[in-house]
Amino acid sequence: MTPTEAAIARVREAGANFAYLQFTDILGAVKGVTIPTSRLERAFEEGVWFDGSSVEGWARVAESDLYLRPDPTSLALFPWEAPPAARFICDLGLPGGQPFLGDPRQALRRVLAEAREAGFDYRVSAEFEFFLFLDERSMPLELARGLEPSDTESYYSMPTERPMRLCQEVARTLEHCGFNVSATHHEVAPGQHEIDLAEHDALRAADAIATLKIALRAYGQREQLLATFMPKPLAGLSGSGLHLQQALYDVATDRDAFYDPEGTYHLSPVGRAFVAGQLAHARGMCALMAPLVNSYKRLTGGGEAPALIDWARINRGALIRVPELGAGSEQMSVELRAADPSCNPYLALAGALKAGLEGIAGNLELPEPMEERPGPNGDDSGEAVADPLPQTLGEAIEELAWDPVVRSALGQSIYERFLAAKEQEWAAYRNHISLWEIETYLQRA
Repeated sequence: MTPTEAAIARVREAGANFAYLQFTDILGAVKGVTIPTSRLERAFEEGVWFDGSSVEGWARVAESDLYLRPDPTSLALFPWEAPPAARFICDLGLPGGQPFLGDPRQALRRVLAEAREAGFDYRVSAEFEFFLFLDERSMPLELARGLEPSDTESYYSMPTERPMRLCQEVARTLEHCGFNVSATHHEVAPGQHEIDLAEHDALRAADAIATLKIALRAYGQREQLLATFMPKPLAGLSGSGLHLQQALYDVATDRDAFYDPEGTYHLSPVGRAFVAGQLAHARGMCALMAPLVNSYKRLTGGGEAPALIDWARINRGALIRVPELGAGSEQMSVELRAADPSCNPYLALAGALKAGLEGIAGNLELPEPMEERPGPNGDDSGEAVADPLPQTLGEAIEELAWDPVVRSALGQSIYERFLAAKEQEWAAYRNHISLWEIETYLQRA
């Protein structure tokens, strides 16, 4: 039985009446088309047409006719509907059958193929942080008071009933969809939570993150909670990150390519060059990892969010961490900490892998780790000697434009459209007059 035949058989066995054909646009929004399951065989054979010019970031009329081509291995059955709805993640194609060059999922596929040609498999686990707020739409108007966290708990506290139920249901759904969840827990700020995805190959990891967003929104509505992936929704509280634990395996032996029992910090020459490549292209990658104006409120807001281009073993505020191995462990991971949950996971992982591969190809030299953060008086110890990450979205998109390696991970089509969308967003932010400006300057200026 082929993967397509197996998928269709599972859908029929589950009694699903509809199939949701999911894709992710360039800016990272999860979108889709729903079809009756009676048309699934035709969808696999011919694809399903949709108007690509109507999707944000794809505003070229010459490529308005696009086709969703379901990936049969991505089948999930969403249990929050009865009977369950089938979900397939799709690749995007042109009418002639050629791949659509503006498809983020296929951008990641291309870089993964480059890695495999170089002899490596790239696998990722992820720590996905998010906030839950009371949903004002479920409250009487006189009680609505703006963003109110769903609880008053803190790091590793036992969540209150509704948030706990939501996180448990989401974890069960992901497992039901074939993705492995390693843990869930309360984060630092009131209403802030984390769901940890176990290691998957990078394409599956990106699929898992996209599925996680759908599940959080669906169960949030059921629990009358607003799940947000905004990096910094409230001033004075911790922001939400998407920490990516990266692993590289030798294709021939399936051994950890980052681990060397004789290497400094047990990091192999391949691992050192990979980290050096990501440090060298950190500023160029930043717009993919932190794609919103609001992302830079997190990155420049202190706490454990990275602000400098550095790596460390212990310092939890570093851009890249290579944690010390536990007793008996022989598996190294490289944790990239600049990304936040608003990013497009396909583009973020494509850029990260491309930068690491460039480091390996160039045998780049890794500097010593920086374990100390700048002191309160701005002294130049430890990380203070490191270069800064971009401090605004405007600066980040300039760095992307100057980095040919990261641009090549996207391809010219995605790069041009991503850049145009982000330049428009940055211009709108710069031209906006905020309430803070009015309150501060109206009487004084």
